[in-house]
Amino acid sequence: MRKTLLVILIFIFAIPQAKALIVEIDIKGEINQGTVELVRQGFDLAMRENAQAVLIVLDTPGGLLSSTKEIVSTIMNSGIPVITYVPKGAFSASAGTIILLSGHISAMANGTSLGSATPVGLSEEEKNKTINYVASYLESIAEARGRPKEIVKKFVTEGISLTAREAYEKGVIDILADSREELFEKADGWKVDLNGKNVMLHLRGERVVKVSKSLKSEIVGFLSNPIVASLLLLIGVYALIIGFSTPGIGLEIVGIVCLILALFGLQVINFDYLGLVLIIIGAILLILELFVPAHGILAIASIVVIVLGSVMLVKEPLMPEEFYRSFLYLIAGMSIGLASFMSYAVIRIFQTREIRARVGEVVGEIGEIVEFSDGKGFVKVRGEIWRCKSDEELKKGDEVVVVRREGLTLWVKRKS
Repeated sequence: MRKTLLVILIFIFAIPQAKALIVEIDIKGEINQGTVELVRQGFDLAMRENAQAVLIVLDTPGGLLSSTKEIVSTIMNSGIPVITYVPKGAFSASAGTIILLSGHISAMANGTSLGSATPVGLSEEEKNKTINYVASYLESIAEARGRPKEIVKKFVTEGISLTAREAYEKGVIDILADSREELFEKADGWKVDLNGKNVMLHLRGERVVKVSKSLKSEIVGFLSNPIVASLLLLIGVYALIIGFSTPGIGLEIVGIVCLILALFGLQVINFDYLGLVLIIIGAILLILELFVPAHGILAIASIVVIVLGSVMLVKEPLMPEEFYRSFLYLIAGMSIGLASFMSYAVIRIFQTREIRARVGEVVGEIGEIVEFSDGKGFVKVRGEIWRCKSDEELKKGDEVVVVRREGLTLWVKRKS
């Protein structure tokens, strides 16, 4: 009997113990909606694999406020312990600080820093309101995680920064660790509060699975970049104008696609409605240039208004200051270049039509059907694409004669 019991015990202890699974999510660079998708991807994996913990590694200067709040919400409501960590050579400022402090366990390596979460890129009135909001938001996170509220509040109200050592000594973070191995060793055995339930971490002999960005998170991250969204908006507006003024070349389709993609990005970006209104006014001025002989004055006014609207468009308080400096020069330069080119194109379209109108009517000219269905379509006459209508059933390639003109639409019939 004793021998049997001894064999059983030896067998039990001889079985290799399963290693604790830790899912690692690396947040690098500016935080946007693509980062949110990456975090969701990581937490889904952790839930499926019954992970012991989720490790979020931070190296970020800041990012979108809405995306930051979504990530924090995921962490705060997680059913799995979350460790946030700033490794050697990295830093966690602004939005990164908010995410760092939301973890069940917050850790940093020596030589790193956190803080500087004061909103930027806003008017004085907007800045004061946003400071109060972000400060109270960060205080609520600190209270939930048992961190000193008065100190973390100063990250927002006074823009202070702390080294890892200072943050540890003041109780802002929980662990100082210069490597992941040291972090797991120190965090092993910690008890964390998971929605009112105490859970002990078992991290010895850990097995770390790092989450890679999916194609979806890459695409979403690209489209939610404020610079990309702003440029797509401008390209969409101009492509629509050119497309509808010169039918048949398909630019209106490009414009619609660009506007849809821009709206997708803008829905997660804090933007200034005045900036958007100015861009729309600029587009209207450019359209008027097509119909009013203003000798380019309206086009120049359009350029000025659109450039002003573009630089005013983005109002993201947790983006790094460097972003606004580069955004200002980049978006202003590209807006001027794009607006100038498109305005020139519109003026040339108007001048070409004016010249052709003076040369003579197109009635009696021979043309070729480019596209036709349901009594209307497009016809190529004297090298120019026109909208056309006909009482006859026509198809692509048919030769037709222009019988009359109604504004920018030609009535045609099949050439006999």
